[in-house]
Amino acid sequence: MKRLLPVLAISLLAAACSTTRVLEDGQYRLTRNEIAIEGDTPLKSSDITPGIRQGAQGWNPFICVYNWSRKDGIWHKLGIAPEVYEPSESALSADNIAGRLKYLGYYNSSVSVTEKPKGRKMRVKYTVYPGKRYLIDSLAFDIPSGGSFPGDFNADTAAIRKAVLGTYLSEDMLEKESVRSTSRLRNLGYFDLSKYNYSFEADTLENGTASLLYRVHGYTRNETEAYDRPISRYYIGKVGVTHPGTLPFRDKVLRGLATIRPGQVYSEDNVNNTYARLSSVRVFSSVNIAMTPSDSSTVDCNITLQQAPQQGFKVHLEGSTNSSGLLSLSPKLTFFHKNIFHGGEWLNLGFSGEFQRRFSDNTSATEFGASAGISFPRFIGLPYEAFPGPRIPRTEVNFAFNYQDRPEYNRLVASTSYGYSANMGKMSYQIYPLQLNYVRLLDLSDDFAKTLKEYPFLAYSYQSHLDSGMGVTVYFNTDTDIVPKDSYLSYRLSVDLSGNVLSMFNKLLPVDENGHYTIFGAPYAQYLRAEYSFAQAWKYAENQSVAFRFLAGIGYAYGNSSALPFEKQFYAGGASSMRGWQARSLGPGPELMNPAFSIPSQTGDVKLEANLEYRFKVVWKLEGALFTDVGNVWSLEDRGPGGGTFNPEEFYKSLAADWGLGIRVDLTFILLRVDFGMKLLIPSNTEDMGRFNSPRNWLKGGNNAIHFGVGYPF
Repeated sequence: MKRLLPVLAISLLAAACSTTRVLEDGQYRLTRNEIAIEGDTPLKSSDITPGIRQGAQGWNPFICVYNWSRKDGIWHKLGIAPEVYEPSESALSADNIAGRLKYLGYYNSSVSVTEKPKGRKMRVKYTVYPGKRYLIDSLAFDIPSGGSFPGDFNADTAAIRKAVLGTYLSEDMLEKESVRSTSRLRNLGYFDLSKYNYSFEADTLENGTASLLYRVHGYTRNETEAYDRPISRYYIGKVGVTHPGTLPFRDKVLRGLATIRPGQVYSEDNVNNTYARLSSVRVFSSVNIAMTPSDSSTVDCNITLQQAPQQGFKVHLEGSTNSSGLLSLSPKLTFFHKNIFHGGEWLNLGFSGEFQRRFSDNTSATEFGASAGISFPRFIGLPYEAFPGPRIPRTEVNFAFNYQDRPEYNRLVASTSYGYSANMGKMSYQIYPLQLNYVRLLDLSDDFAKTLKEYPFLAYSYQSHLDSGMGVTVYFNTDTDIVPKDSYLSYRLSVDLSGNVLSMFNKLLPVDENGHYTIFGAPYAQYLRAEYSFAQAWKYAENQSVAFRFLAGIGYAYGNSSALPFEKQFYAGGASSMRGWQARSLGPGPELMNPAFSIPSQTGDVKLEANLEYRFKVVWKLEGALFTDVGNVWSLEDRGPGGGTFNPEEFYKSLAADWGLGIRVDLTFILLRVDFGMKLLIPSNTEDMGRFNSPRNWLKGGNNAIHFGVGYPF
């Protein structure tokens, strides 16, 4: 009987995990589409798969969930229905594949379908027998005569010959060539020319070669010769811009953003560039550019702009708590106006705070911040004409003030920056030739002042200083939606360089008791800081995705600085980092919490972190997540017996790790999330069992944290 129990348990588990239980008699679940390509050919499976009508369905635990019930109900809503195999779809897929092969230049191809049932599951094999291909060995042209068109077209024939001769004949190649040629000629003024004015005739031979006749007509493929007309060059006539009277906007700015000018030769690129530039201002809900011929050589332009909401508020909130009782809230409120001076200038006013409190001993820390920024839709100092493309840089001026009240000290931070930014589609950048921060420490507690004397590296980080330098940030993101719905890829690289310009004037500056050059009584900071992050999410089912992020950062102080300023150091923990820890409570390396701080303030010069997250739909607008985080921060300088110094050969020994569960509410325009993280590897753990944190401790004090956030963590 005891031997039967495991067998019975396994049988029940297998039944519960069935992916075919709800199928009717004679039905199969399609689990795989196989492609076999016969012969020596450069064809790849990816060339074939677009022709397959019914996608296969690999194993997925949510199919099991769907199969827990045969009736429509909660399990069907939570799960994923099995993909029922349709034999008729396979036959249609074979025809599609054969048609696609012809389009790719494989003529008289054939495709066979083999069904491979196994139990209630089905695999389908498509065996492809590619047909014959013909190499183009001669090329002739037939184009209209008269006017400027023959000369403009013939200027491109050398490029056409290079691209076509010696390639294999295919509809795919000819379609791409007609689009390329049309685009070139439309930029030379041929407004009414399209790819439908092109036709091709091929004469194939038994030896596998083909001669091609390349034709351009004065009429389209859908017209007869009776509609033949000269292909003429067009010039821009009148240019009109209209927008609602409720939307005040300076005409000078509109004319500068638009690249279409009266008297110009018509250019499709100019039209597209104007559309992109006006849209990038984000003041207009729609931009419509209508090009209307007024005669056989003139086309008028009418730009119609519709008003978008001009101002509004944004709210961001993060929070966390742990079993030690430390509660942290970080709210931020931003007011924006996208047309403050009636020229597409963006105004942003921000108010932020961070409130931390441990109720058991009434320890608290408070931070308030205010910021103001304005962005102009031009590169101040250069005319609009200096940037004729679809993107025009913006000039940004920012101011910020921050006040921190902590048990150890009070601190004021005033900052300003001047620079340029541009959105290049998926790529964007920010260049700030001027970044200026002034940090003033006030009211140090006696205990903290004593600690600074004992720890010189802390003293250098926690001192009044001036930070003057430059910064560059580059972003890449394939999906800029607030709540991405599909797979996406993003990366971010930022570099800050400070103090080098000021160092040129060292001979003119006073020196303090520590040998540092000072300005207005405070030493200036000199350092290099770089940070890189890479994130990717793969959506492999309708309701599931896996997301990964890697982050690395390093800062190095030199010259007039002995340590990075505190605000430039890296930290780990929090709602978007190591979620088993609260912010600034981890590291550096295996160091214990510094007793000098009543509220965690652990930082370092080096940061490495990797995050992995499995996201899945639960029900309605609720999503679930299973995650793990690995990482830590370290110091570059020797900080004594604590072991927080970064060692390239042994840093892995002080990596921290956590895992946890999350719940998210997807409201489309915003995503709210709560993550519960538990510590797996604790670098500072001094118990006999080492860094590994036993599961029996996961729910005990100091071994977990709860985080509230807005948006995905990465």
